[in-house]
Amino acid sequence: MTSSAQTLVLASRSPRRLELLRRIGIEPIVCPADIDESPFFNEVPIAYVSRVSKSKAETVARQFVNEIVLAADTTVELDGVIFGQPVDDNDARRMLRALSAKTHRVHTAVSVLRPGAAMRTVVVTSHITFVVLNSHLIEWYVATGEPWGKAGAYAVQGSGGVLVKDVQGSLSNVVGLPLREVADVLRLK
Repeated sequence: MTSSAQTLVLASRSPRRLELLRRIGIEPIVCPADIDESPFFNEVPIAYVSRVSKSKAETVARQFVNEIVLAADTTVELDGVIFGQPVDDNDARRMLRALSAKTHRVHTAVSVLRPGAAMRTVVVTSHITFVVLNSHLIEWYVATGEPWGKAGAYAVQGSGGVLVKDVQGSLSNVVGLPLREVADVLRLK
């Protein structure tokens, strides 16, 4: 799994991140970090995901001082604006209307903290282009309940795949954890 047979602790409550780690043969301990994930005023998206990912790793590492801690944070960005998780159905509709027929970025920061070592953080960006979303398609998708808990109010790996015209870059990044970069930072290759 990881070098020197240490246990990996996933500092996330995301079932998608857990599933992605399992796909590459890692069965981590799951310990979500309880931190404020609100963006700072005028914080740029890449700085935002980096800061939140590092904060999650540092918070959980206090409880697991002898283990490897992996944390991640994902956000959707359109024209410099951060699209986090929707707060309600109207917020999900607003985000989906804004993303309709446009190309946006999905940024994921991954931070790994090993005992006695400096934290390593990588940021991966993918570009996603949506189809034109009419009101009927938006209403149908919001009614699936899938926008909840998803940055940008959609899940490319679920029913939200019908909203996507094109993906440039890592698909696993869009789901929430760029696997190639995770393997690199964990030295699995």
